[in-house]
Amino acid sequence: MFCPKCGSILIPKKVDSKKVMACSSCGYSSKDVKNATITEDVYKQESKIEVAKKGAEILPKIDAECQNCKHDRAYYWTVQTRAADEAETKFLRCEKCGHTWRDYD
Repeated sequence: MFCPKCGSILIPKKVDSKKVMACSSCGYSSKDVKNATITEDVYKQESKIEVAKKGAEILPKIDAECQNCKHDRAYYWTVQTRAADEAETKFLRCEKCGHTWRDYD
């Protein structure tokens, strides 16, 4: 039910052992409400999370030499580690040995 004065939703309230519908915005209150039933339905939506197989890399690759094993390909991603007006930091991870390092270009 909506308030006839301001259009807000009326909220059930007890006033002097009477059930009334009251507006929290403008203060409107309906007369005694008899045989009113207030119900609340809660729907719980279950979400399923799809998990990728462990070790499956979804990062892009770049030609970069690993300092650890000298392999020539690495995964990379960028993160804003400093102030917003400064360049991002590029992180690289060797696709062979998993060694991770930063590139401050």
